[in-house]
Amino acid sequence: MAGFKYERQERRMERFDQYCYDIGFTGDRLNMELVNEYCYSFPYERACTRYEKEKLLSELAEHLCTIGYPSYICGKKFARKKIPYMPYIFSEEELGKLFRAIDTHPSDRASSRHIVDGVLFRMIYGCGLRLSEALNLKLKHVDLNEGTLTILQSKNNKDRKIPMAKSLVDRCKKYNKEMHSFSGQDAYYFMTSFKNRIDNNTAYERFRNYLWYARIPHGGRGSGPRIHDLRHVFCIHCLKRWVLAGKDLTNLFPYLSVYMGHADFRGTQYYLRLTADLYPDIIKKMEVALGYVIPEGGGHEKS
Repeated sequence: MAGFKYERQERRMERFDQYCYDIGFTGDRLNMELVNEYCYSFPYERACTRYEKEKLLSELAEHLCTIGYPSYICGKKFARKKIPYMPYIFSEEELGKLFRAIDTHPSDRASSRHIVDGVLFRMIYGCGLRLSEALNLKLKHVDLNEGTLTILQSKNNKDRKIPMAKSLVDRCKKYNKEMHSFSGQDAYYFMTSFKNRIDNNTAYERFRNYLWYARIPHGGRGSGPRIHDLRHVFCIHCLKRWVLAGKDLTNLFPYLSVYMGHADFRGTQYYLRLTADLYPDIIKKMEVALGYVIPEGGGHEKS
């Protein structure tokens, strides 16, 4: 539906349906008593859970009203206050330290991380991937003859094929000999020793570990650096190279947007603003030719 998946909403509706069944509710419209009982009568629930219930039932009530069943539309007492996350932009020196920490991390007989992680994190940075896109890759999606990755059903159900740098292709060839000599085409490209997909949390734990070895401070949960910041850095470094090389950004900008898998130019425009903030001297070239697409601020690309 419109390119979005609704698994979480479906589960929430199932829980609400079960609640109505448990209390014996058989009405065909939502009333205030039912909504308030469901949203607020469980003192152990967190504010974010109550917010999700409010959101679910208000949208359901709006739908019922449009099809002829007047219903109570609850307010948002627990609406979340979003604090925009400011990406951590690694310097060239920090990237070098990070990848050295990954490459020199002690090997573990019980884990293949010493083989996997050097390629995994380089691919995220070198191709501007989201973590889920990298971890969902299968062997058949990595074409080393063409030097391309095929990303399927990514954010907003977008598919795309993207090229890799020759240095990354060469690393992948060596990686394939070590990890995939006997793998079928449906094997996860970045897999555990037990041939399973690497869990997102496991990837983050390793990343935090490498940051510590590289002496790059981490601000704690929600503060970064995050794995997703490698994607931000890829885009900013790309724009910086184009500006320094005198490239026509008006022609290249749409290609970058497609490469990143953005739904429209707004996601890519955010990186123009970051690049302008980080490199005010070189960005003067950009403002002459492309100032009209550089946003004043606010907004950010979501994971």
